[in-house]
Amino acid sequence: MALEQKIMAELKTAMLAKDEAALRSLRAVKAAILLAKTAEGSSGELKEEDEIKLLQKLVKQRKDSLEIFQQQSRADLAQKEQEEIAVIEKFLPKQLSADEIKEIIATIIAETGASSPADMGKVMGAATKQLAGKADGKTISAVVKELLAK
Repeated sequence: MALEQKIMAELKTAMLAKDEAALRSLRAVKAAILLAKTAEGSSGELKEEDEIKLLQKLVKQRKDSLEIFQQQSRADLAQKEQEEIAVIEKFLPKQLSADEIKEIIATIIAETGASSPADMGKVMGAATKQLAGKADGKTISAVVKELLAK
């Protein structure tokens, strides 16, 4: 089932349950999908990898907002962002643990022959392709820096 159909089914369930947090989140995802499908140069359909990128972008936006709200001691707004993150993450593939990410990146470093932080670009390119949808870029970057600094 395509992401859009899953979102619509969840939206109906949330409406019946009067779940405000889920409704807010699902409507935001639906709007983002519609924007992506009708964007100039798009084919009108989203591929699965595009759907995952879209969801990751939405989660990242909410995490950034959450961080700002926590810094400003706005617990009410931070709570809303956390609720939306939880709903959107249900549609993303399972994220890898830190140990699994380290293991994969260590393999990539060995394959590319990277030995210093100057080789970070080479490793990041391969790592982001291989870990697309399974880990966020910030985590990948931190692990690559850590492993290349050794």
